[in-house]
Amino acid sequence: MTPVRVVTAAQAAERDARAITAGTPSRDLMKAAGRAATTELMRHAGARAASGVDVYAGSGNNGGDAWVVAGILAANGIPVRVLEIEEPRTDDARGERAEAAMVLQRVSPPRGRAGVVVDGLLGTGARGAPRGAIARACEEISAARAAGAYVVALDIPSGVDAATGAHEGAPRADLTVTFGTVKRGHLLARDWCGTIVVVDIGLGEHVNLDDGAPGLVDAAYVRSVVPPIGADAHKGVRRKVTIVGGARGMAGAVLLAGRAALRSGVGLVKLAVHPENIDLVQRALPEALAAPWPQTDAEALALAAWGDAMLVGPGLGRGDEVQALVARCVRASLGPVVIDADALNAFEGEPAAFAALIGTRIALITPHPLEFARLAGADSSEVNAQRFEVAAPLARATGAAVLLKGVPTVIADRDGRMMVSASGSPVLGQGGSGDILAGIAVTLLAQIRTPLEAGAAAAWVHGRAAELAAPDGEVRGVTLDDVLTALRDAWKLELPSCAPHVLAELAAVGERW
Repeated sequence: MTPVRVVTAAQAAERDARAITAGTPSRDLMKAAGRAATTELMRHAGARAASGVDVYAGSGNNGGDAWVVAGILAANGIPVRVLEIEEPRTDDARGERAEAAMVLQRVSPPRGRAGVVVDGLLGTGARGAPRGAIARACEEISAARAAGAYVVALDIPSGVDAATGAHEGAPRADLTVTFGTVKRGHLLARDWCGTIVVVDIGLGEHVNLDDGAPGLVDAAYVRSVVPPIGADAHKGVRRKVTIVGGARGMAGAVLLAGRAALRSGVGLVKLAVHPENIDLVQRALPEALAAPWPQTDAEALALAAWGDAMLVGPGLGRGDEVQALVARCVRASLGPVVIDADALNAFEGEPAAFAALIGTRIALITPHPLEFARLAGADSSEVNAQRFEVAAPLARATGAAVLLKGVPTVIADRDGRMMVSASGSPVLGQGGSGDILAGIAVTLLAQIRTPLEAGAAAAWVHGRAAELAAPDGEVRGVTLDDVLTALRDAWKLELPSCAPHVLAELAAVGERW
């Protein structure tokens, strides 16, 4: 199954246009969107809807979708009140208003506050903060939510920019039902979208238009790229990985990475650490071997020859000798390498020297935005704001696939291919989380040997473990030990049981008080 695409507003509009040009009437798309949105509204908030639904309808096709929802709810006996903020400006929207009006006259509006509010004011083409009557309607929706109403946004919460996630003046949604694709803005403004459900509205083959839009990683994708471990597998088949890190006082980083590797199916782990830490890591992780940092090229060659893949970086520190140690280890490695954390910081402002070190190796780097900025010579705030744009150029410049951590995580390879992982929660926003991800990634790179696929799968499983560690959205009180424990269930790769029209579903994230 082809992954759901993550698109800009322009890419979403182009998919609609191509489907219409190919013969699908635009009004059919509108009806399909409204039907699917109504089904999801009832699935997630049906009990609340029984007390009544307020539907806010804007002037564009998003308002037309809202009229479809209102008509279907009314036909099923749900008390509905439509608040038309502006006159419809498209024939499709006008047609749906007229059709819904005939049904609405047969039902009573909600008495008092509605249990559910539908936001159908602005769609993915809107830019900037809402203004005038739309802004006032957004304030009303926010006030209704604060009073206890469940807010359902059609395609995207009004005022959230579909490309950048900017959300000035936008009301928060508890559920966002989006059509055909995920928009970048959904993933950049997760707090404003609540649960995100992607539904099929009949775009057909055009939904997978080859325009560079990355795919969204899910359990099915991970299943498709990670080879299963066979009944006769032994530690050699499951591969061996070396993890280089653990300076004085920083042994925890390699221990987290080693534990994550072992919980991700690797056969054997060797931890190469500062000599003072050897006894410590052997006591803390007896399943792993331990060795001192290689001090010569010959020692580095022997260390690299032992394993099938190498991770360099967790807890290395920032001393003058770090770059030499990183270079020694990477040059010695003939197999795939994952480079993370301080191993990247050692090449701050030296992307050309880093690229020369990578050469033609199979390599994956896993920076957070600040580490990315240091290596690329960029501003970290720009990296965050442009995460969909910056990963592929750095991959081309360095020759290594790039896994840019954050919300969402963007993975790109040197050929310009991209994937996006939106799994995870703020539980991962604590020191050591990246070490766990790196341990998963080096295991998968040893087994898959394709950096884009290994990085994408690792990012999703890492995030899924965080979700399972805190299934009710809690953050406080959840530790990385909980995430490591949850990796066992994350690797079950269970496919969600969804209705045929549901293409993907992303849970709401963060504390929900």
